[in-house]
Amino acid sequence: MSDRTRAHVCVSGHVQGVYYRASTRDTARDRGVDGWVRNLDDGRVEAVFEGPEDAVDEMVRWCETGSPAADVESVDAEYESPEGLDGFEVRW
Repeated sequence: MSDRTRAHVCVSGHVQGVYYRASTRDTARDRGVDGWVRNLDDGRVEAVFEGPEDAVDEMVRWCETGSPAADVESVDAEYESPEGLDGFEVRW
């Protein structure tokens, strides 16, 4: 399990109401990444990705564009120790 990592990401810009969370969920599942995604009250989207380092890095890079209708201004990512999440969900 040492090849697994965790990234805690906050995405700023026009990222709510543009299918950003659903696109994040679908993309993470396609790449075999576990975690969750949710909207924040300040207009940002927060996500946690856990999985193989290369797949997690791909998800962080994917967040820089996100869903087709999104207009991403910035992506802040902090890498942490994985907590053993299983599956990927949209949180409310």
